[in-house]
Amino acid sequence: QVQLVESGGGLVQAGGSLRLSCAASGLTFTSYGMGWFRQAPGKEREFVAAINISGGSTTYADSVKGRFTISRDNAKNTMYLQMNSLKPEDTAVYYCAARYRFYPSTRSDYWGQGTQVTVSS
Repeated sequence: QVQLVESGGGLVQAGGSLRLSCAASGLTFTSYGMGWFRQAPGKEREFVAAINISGGSTTYADSVKGRFTISRDNAKNTMYLQMNSLKPEDTAVYYCAARYRFYPSTRSDYWGQGTQVTVSS
């Protein structure tokens, strides 16, 4: 049974930081690209960041470049998203995603249930 469980969301003031975690189980973690997506109220789910199976390659949405950092600890089967300099427009439900071999996309194999991030102004 594959599970992706996000944690670390919450309420933070603009300019603050949060670190999200995604704990994976039931899959061979090192065979999956991992990533983060988010969905704000009334909007479509959008790509945030992704990391390849080894952690040696990353990609980010333009809106978060320079502020967010994606990483993974394969020994812990966990992916992270360090979010700094948060803005109110970052407010969304953040979803963890996994895709066999490749960066996650809307075609990702697996999704977590999401964690709420709210940035106050």
